[in-house]
Amino acid sequence: MSILGKVLSAPVSGPLSGLVGIARLIDDQLKKELYDEDKVRGSLAELELMLDLKEISLEEYEEQEEQLLGRLKEIREMKANGEI
Repeated sequence: MSILGKVLSAPVSGPLSGLVGIARLIDDQLKKELYDEDKVRGSLAELELMLDLKEISLEEYEEQEEQLLGRLKEIREMKANGEI
């Protein structure tokens, strides 16, 4: 694109490129939150504590533990494949 074209399209492309940059930052932050092994391990520890304190039943514990362990496995597989 010529310099004149860049200048004339700047009022539209400038904010648009800024918006795309913000969307990328949000996506990166979201991935960090979703695929954080430490958070999943922390949730497992919290779940075990809830069971020990009799705040949840064994059935609830096992159901939630299975979900969290599956999530942890998924994160590790994604890391091994270079997806995150």
